[in-house]
Parts: sequence; structure tokens; C-alpha cells
Amino acid sequence: MRPFLLKLGATVLTVGTTVASALYVNAHLKNPSAPLQPTVLASQQGGAVGGVTITPGVRQGDVPPVTSTYAS
Repeated sequence: MRPFLLKLGATVLTVGTTVASALYVNAHLKNPSAPLQPTVLASQQGGAVGGVTITPGVRQGDVPPVTSTYAS
């Protein structure tokens, strides 16, 4: 009898969670007027945004390379 009650409890918990999730999803549908992506601040070729220059690519810095690390 006890294993049956355990299985019944697990089944009720699973079904209840599934129903609660379905109700939550249906109550929070996607807003069709919401933008899919944020607006683009600068062109792909680079540009200045808020005082920060954005350019594509990687440039080498003026600092010496890291040759060793410390591990405790």
C-alpha cells in the first residue's frame, strides 16, 4: 500500500507541476509589438557610441605578455 501512495503522490506532483507550468505560459504570452532584437547602436564598420569607439577586429596592446601564472 505504501509504494502505491508514493507513486500516486509523485504522479499528482508531476501532473500538478505540468498544469501550473501550462497556466503560467498561457498567462504570459509574447507581446507581438515587442522588438525581437535591440536596436543597433553603431554600423558594422565601427563608430563612436557614448564616447566609446567600437571597431571590428582584435588589436595588440602595449603591455608585456603574461608568461606565468600563480596558482595557490
